[in-house]
Amino acid sequence: MATGYAKPAGQNGPMENRNHAGLMMVGLGKMGANMTERLLLGGHHVVAFDRSADAVAASVAKGAVGATSLEAGVAALTDSPKIVWVMVPAGDPTQATLDSLAGLLSAGDIVIDGGNSNWKQTRARAAVLAEKGISMLDAGTSGGVWGLANGYCLMVGGADSAYIAAESIFTTLAPENGLMHVDSAPGSGHFTKMVHNGIEYSMMQAYGEGLEIIEKSPFNVDQAKLTEVWNHGSVVRSWLLELLASALEKDPGLDDLQAYVDDSGEGRWTVDAAVEFGAPAYTIAASLFARFGSRDNNAYGLRVLSALRNAFGGHTVKKVG
Repeated sequence: MATGYAKPAGQNGPMENRNHAGLMMVGLGKMGANMTERLLLGGHHVVAFDRSADAVAASVAKGAVGATSLEAGVAALTDSPKIVWVMVPAGDPTQATLDSLAGLLSAGDIVIDGGNSNWKQTRARAAVLAEKGISMLDAGTSGGVWGLANGYCLMVGGADSAYIAAESIFTTLAPENGLMHVDSAPGSGHFTKMVHNGIEYSMMQAYGEGLEIIEKSPFNVDQAKLTEVWNHGSVVRSWLLELLASALEKDPGLDDLQAYVDDSGEGRWTVDAAVEFGAPAYTIAASLFARFGSRDNNAYGLRVLSALRNAFGGHTVKKVG
């Protein structure tokens, strides 16, 4: 079964700037490490830094130049402009990293935030860096653990001049037709990625609800085979459905999983934006609330409903124990 629709890893960008020695990757988790490897495979010179010495060593083994600190990493960047890609968790870790970089980089240098930062925070951070002459690009990044092989869909916001300077980096990371400079305004990349994730919430919820209807029906349907069939010619085919078919093939009843679904923030921010801009977002909001509901097997609100049905209609209720 296919793992996605993107082309395999490779260098899509121009040959010039291929060996630009001014690129640093900060954060070598699952995404950052794979992105570093894809850049190296594309011929880029990459300085790699992470708080984990083991993570740095793993990237060095694949061809990166290791750094023991942010200061050492920036000092190792010999070409201009210096470009630092920040791939650390959103929130305080990103803010602390950007604060440090603001004191290490010079006017004309570029910072790229590839994490899932809140777009409003990105706008504020870009303004602070701009006061020092440092450009900031926000790269909404989608692709997960499959990005090394398939490429990363990139939605980039920020000044045209900074984007052009870093374009060969983006074209190496992205698959063909998987890259867009969405707007010259800071925050636009993270904003569009946020909405992308909100849509993802809805798609996942719809698949889950549909397959539960089939599971509770009187028919004995092989859901793994069904979802695989849907991926050939059906209007509901998608990469998410491919991943679902693979998961069901390995565990048809999904018995190894609990019905607990977390959220990392982007769905909430998407609903917030919908309220702020007066844009109806029925399914995205509902899918977010469904995730909240998954975390309480005996929710108080549902107990309220049970009590009310009993109170006004004498309907039967189930007692604890």
